Amino acid sequence: MMMNLFSVFDPATGMMSMNWVSIAFTMILPLSYWNTPSKLTTIIMLMMKKLTNEVTMHLGSNEPSIFFVSMFMFILMNNVLGLFPYVFTASAHLVFSLSMALTMWISLMMFGWMNKTNKMFYHLVPVGTPYVLMPFMVMIESISNIIRPGSLAVRLTANMIAGHLLMTLLGNNLMNNMFMLTILMWLFMGLILFELAVAFIQSYVFMTLSTLYSSEI
Repeated sequence: MMMNLFSVFDPATGMMSMNWVSIAFTMILPLSYWNTPSKLTTIIMLMMKKLTNEVTMHLGSNEPSIFFVSMFMFILMNNVLGLFPYVFTASAHLVFSLSMALTMWISLMMFGWMNKTNKMFYHLVPVGTPYVLMPFMVMIESISNIIRPGSLAVRLTANMIAGHLLMTLLGNNLMNNMFMLTILMWLFMGLILFELAVAFIQSYVFMTLSTLYSSEI
């Protein structure tokens, strides 16, 4: 039963598996998306403008905002695509989220230690730390810094996989009971709306935490 439950998240279901191709769909938008200012495009542009202002507020510059806002949109579109039937949920896999988190974290660490070495050392010892506790604080801050990409990746993956597992579990148990399935259809609709909210929230959390980590450099 457990094998059947988790088989829906198997990234390789055959010799010619095309599951990961769903990520490419987030990069290919029709030309009308950019030329025609529809209501959806207007809403997305307003959301991106708000996010740009927030990133600028944290970093004090609007130059890095294109990276963090683009990362938000990329994660959001993958999260939302995973809610459609028969579409592979890339963000529910650790290899997807850990690749982005590690790439961003390693880039920040390389830039910080190569260009702002003294400032990076300052962050290892908080202001006002007693001299006796300084070695312990360096160890604690170093461990806290190292686990940041792991916490980012696991947070996104765990939250995206939890709702899918719940819906899969309920669907498998109710597949042979059409009466209960019809009655609980409203529950499934509520779960879909809840997962849609989670898709937005987790994209925003990933972007915000990445911005805060970047602001320390």
